[in-house]
Amino acid sequence: MQKYVETNNINNSQVRVFSEGLPAYELDSNAKKIRQLGLENDGKARQLARYVKETGERYVDNLQVMMIYRNDRFLRAGDHTPYVINGYAAIRITEMNENYYHQHQDVRKENNIQYGDLPQYMDFEYLRKNTCLNLSNLANLAKAPAMPQDVKIDVKQLGNFTNMHWAPPKTGKPKGYFVLARETTSAVWQKKIFTAETNIVLPYSKDNYFFAVQSVNETGNESLPVVPDAER
Repeated sequence: MQKYVETNNINNSQVRVFSEGLPAYELDSNAKKIRQLGLENDGKARQLARYVKETGERYVDNLQVMMIYRNDRFLRAGDHTPYVINGYAAIRITEMNENYYHQHQDVRKENNIQYGDLPQYMDFEYLRKNTCLNLSNLANLAKAPAMPQDVKIDVKQLGNFTNMHWAPPKTGKPKGYFVLARETTSAVWQKKIFTAETNIVLPYSKDNYFFAVQSVNETGNESLPVVPDAER
């Protein structure tokens, strides 16, 4: 039998963001829509994960946000999970390579190995960067207008263009909106198109891309994206 060996790889330039795919909340009532529109990777948690990646990498130098397509790690239960279960957008942010000598361990020395969560094993520069990741996202969301309402994509007609429309957010004063687009195999948004209107016609086929809309204010703070419902 092969013995497990702790690698102790140190990586302070990456951080993981875990997010659920299919929603834990009311999946039965939403399963038909998710299947018809191919939205397995566009739930609330997955949208928040993309937002955290874009915003964090914008403001924090030398920190790459790695999206993990799982709600959490094996044998773990993060504090975000009860929120996910009740339908809130929630994710888990955690270090890239965990050192299991220094977590879930009593402080002790065994076989010349020091176990336990002790200050000398803390990377305070890594902590600073991850704190900045959290703060930049919280600040951006706090300053942003609310999300646009009633976002729709017109699927009543065939064509190689995409027609979308929406209503202004309930709170906040947006300067306009970003319409986001990505190829169906892309993990992140690839196009970000600004408009001051509440409708847009895009020269991209609705069959080939996923879309979303987010509100943006005068200082460039964006709301979370809203994936459109199909208007038939």
